[in-house]
Amino acid sequence: MIEAVIIAVLALPLATAFGALLARTPRSADAINVAGALATATGALGLAVAGIARADEPAHGGWYVLDAGGGVFLAVIAVIGLLSALASPLQLAGQGRGLVPAARARGLYYLAFHAFWATLLAVPLVDNLALAWVLIEATTGGSALLVAFSGKRSALEAGWKYLVLTTFGLAVALLGIILLYTLAGSGGDLAALDWRSIAAAAPQLPETGALAAFVLIIAGLATKVGWAPVHNWLPDAHSEAPPAVSALLSAALLPSVAFVAWRVLVTLGPALDPGAGSAVFLGFGLLSLALAVPFLWRALPWKRLLAYSSLEHMGVLALGIGFATPLATAGVVAHVAGHALAKSLGFYAATPLLRHVPDANRQPIRGLAAAGPASATAVGVSLGALAALPPSPLFVSELLILLGGLSAGETAVTIIAAALLALGFLGLAHALIEGLVGEPRPHRWRPGRSARQITRLTVVCTAGMLVVTVLACLLPGSEPVELLMRGVG
Repeated sequence: MIEAVIIAVLALPLATAFGALLARTPRSADAINVAGALATATGALGLAVAGIARADEPAHGGWYVLDAGGGVFLAVIAVIGLLSALASPLQLAGQGRGLVPAARARGLYYLAFHAFWATLLAVPLVDNLALAWVLIEATTGGSALLVAFSGKRSALEAGWKYLVLTTFGLAVALLGIILLYTLAGSGGDLAALDWRSIAAAAPQLPETGALAAFVLIIAGLATKVGWAPVHNWLPDAHSEAPPAVSALLSAALLPSVAFVAWRVLVTLGPALDPGAGSAVFLGFGLLSLALAVPFLWRALPWKRLLAYSSLEHMGVLALGIGFATPLATAGVVAHVAGHALAKSLGFYAATPLLRHVPDANRQPIRGLAAAGPASATAVGVSLGALAALPPSPLFVSELLILLGGLSAGETAVTIIAAALLALGFLGLAHALIEGLVGEPRPHRWRPGRSARQITRLTVVCTAGMLVVTVLACLLPGSEPVELLMRGVG
């Protein structure tokens, strides 16, 4: 029964993709997109709730696993995919010739978008490392086309850089998977790479070989997560992709790949020296924070600023995973959800910004409060949350992760991380003040449908973040966190 539901949920966005491609008018393509997205998100959220509810007894099949960890990430991907699908019609309205002729642009956009979303939904559900790698690689093709969708030279370059760098990184991860497969002595059975099989075999694996496989896998996946120093594709891709696609990349793709890396740590970690696996994550986390801070202090165009914020927040996730305590795990869960809502809202705000202030893609925004109240509110809520201003869920999640670091005995790492987060806060707070009340640049602002939609999205995302804040305060010490730590593997 569960397998049939999973297949149906994954098939829905694919059916939507082809339905929108075959639609005869833009209006009908938009309608198919919205209807399919609502159905997909409803089914995926149902699966997510089922996975979280049965955390003490995950459901396993021949190729899938439905557990608490997968349920959390599945819910985030479902919500962000739905919001991005709802934001896409306005984004596409009035678009001229881009990567493809204008007459075909809408259908091809929805085809790539929903295929990308379907692949993302499958990532936290698969019960095999090799299959997870295949799905992560599969996200590259469709998302690279979406990054280059505008057809501008800068977008084509960003799409090509994203394609080359992440494919190279995943090739490194594949080497690690092959090494692990060889060490496991599978006898040709790919079931040796199931999560439970890896966990069962880990204590018997040779330590040096297991460490080499682990480092290769995590370093390869890091290119897709966007951890420093293999994050070079991130700023350009997020800057050039359509806003709804940027939201899906930052709020859904990056965390879902980080979740696969988390599963590798939990299952393969017992084969390593105590603390060796966590040290790799802590290293990526601190380096990502350290490299993000100088850029957050610079005056950057809006979407590029959000991209470097993604580098910072993926570093926070790496720290939380590396600390591996109940407090840190609660912080990771809250951070994934809070970051997804805050970051996606920021990217959705880029649609009216770029339409009415064309240079927002090249210059920092200034004085938005006096020009566009709806976009100013969205920008303020997004940046305030990303800066971890209370009552942002990211304030609670970062606090939990830092406390988790102290409880793990990683005092030096925690102090350095706290200092870097404080510096990042100052950079984002300055961008927030300048963006809202700084001296505005001359431009014509005509509120209309874009203002109404961004207002609705702001209300939805703000309400969602408040709910996450409340839940984050209830997570520490609760039974679901303990079950989640077991369910990740």
